Amino acid sequence: MHKPWQSLIFVLLVFLALGLLSFSFPKDGIAISSNLKLEFPSLATLFGEKTNKKDISKILDVVNNIDTTFAINDTTTKVVKGNDTAAVKLITSIQRTNKDALKNFFDALTELKANPKAIRVLHYGDSQIEGDRITDYLRLKLQGQFGGHGPGLISLMPIAPSVINKISNGPGWDRYNVFTSKDKRVPHSNFGVLASFNRFSNYRKLNDSSTVVTSSISVTTTKGGGANALAYKKLKLFYGGSQTKTWCEFYDGPALVGADSLEEGGSFRIKEYNVGNGSNTHQLKFSGKDSPDFYAISLESETGVLVDNIALRGSSGTFFHQINNGQLKQFYDYLNVKLVILQFGGNATPSIKDEKTAINYAGYLRSQINIVKKAAPNASILFIGPADMSIKKGTEYETYPFLETTRNEIKKVVLESGCAFFDMYDCMGGKNSMAGWVDQKLAATDYIHFSPQGARKIATLLYSALINDYNAYLKTKK
Repeated sequence: MHKPWQSLIFVLLVFLALGLLSFSFPKDGIAISSNLKLEFPSLATLFGEKTNKKDISKILDVVNNIDTTFAINDTTTKVVKGNDTAAVKLITSIQRTNKDALKNFFDALTELKANPKAIRVLHYGDSQIEGDRITDYLRLKLQGQFGGHGPGLISLMPIAPSVINKISNGPGWDRYNVFTSKDKRVPHSNFGVLASFNRFSNYRKLNDSSTVVTSSISVTTTKGGGANALAYKKLKLFYGGSQTKTWCEFYDGPALVGADSLEEGGSFRIKEYNVGNGSNTHQLKFSGKDSPDFYAISLESETGVLVDNIALRGSSGTFFHQINNGQLKQFYDYLNVKLVILQFGGNATPSIKDEKTAINYAGYLRSQINIVKKAAPNASILFIGPADMSIKKGTEYETYPFLETTRNEIKKVVLESGCAFFDMYDCMGGKNSMAGWVDQKLAATDYIHFSPQGARKIATLLYSALINDYNAYLKTKK
């Protein structure tokens, strides 16, 4: 049986060994492989000064006091209650060197009464916007103030569930992406407006005896998007590329309201159905020897503003060059796109180890922006920079070493391209601010992604900045 003093000596020896190891262990760790490093916290980390977390209380106060309700013809209405300096900084956080960077979008908003044809806002982003986060608030506010109904474009096989749309697939469905890398199974580059498409049968050679394949898809719109999102009147099916005609039955609730063939071939075909018999569940049943490439479903109205959430998990935004630009332009022209929001940078940040890599990444984004500008020449482009992201250093979390450099290089390219830039990093509080968001349960404990509540606060800041710019634009129209 051990005596108490023996246990005490053992504990002291363990602490002494750990202390010596902490003192002598290489500061930068020991590389085990290219992707694995062994690290040990230093005594300074354990007992020294902790990372200086940013106080985000003023930012949260601003968000909680923002009032973005305004009358279109009343340019005196403020979007923030009071004249707090922090509030003014946050609602003027959209930057541009080209004063007309958002003019096409603002012109389109003002012309909606005279020309009620629906205009489109495409919100491309990485996993930060999955589940309709951030986008849902933009849609809610824009449709509430300028009209429009429906959640817009939806993948027939989304990567992540949405709070607004519930998708149920029949047998055989698969997803074909280009937004992280081009799917090698695809013999073409017609990936459509969502940078991906879905099929209910694999690519195969057909003959007269080829088996007929049947499948289905059901989409239900929930109350999560609000009354305007529920009040759409049309369902549009975007497809193309089938080797044969495909029989399609459309059910609006339990009622069969359409039965016809989907055409073979082509890279931009549309089937349109009227809905609105009181049901927000719709089913499409397919039958054919080959599946079309299904680019998207759209639940929409013919007037107002439609805001599409295009969440591309794992993407760094460098994929547009791999989509058939002619097809992309067809989509943008038909959809009447007036604003393209690009929200990328987070997935690239962990791999950026020096300034040169950051410059190169921003250069890739420049070429992607130019592709979007050519495909949508009548649209404005707003780039949302990366959020703060933290990496663990010892026992604390700190901002990734080259995140600010990456943000700066992206902003430089965006402004030089004549586009607008929303600095999400600064709006969060800047360096080491993510820890504060995690503490407030506004971000996940991966120190990368916002929680739904945090995404709503960022969306509020984004929309307040956008509508502040719109109010300033209206004053120039007088």
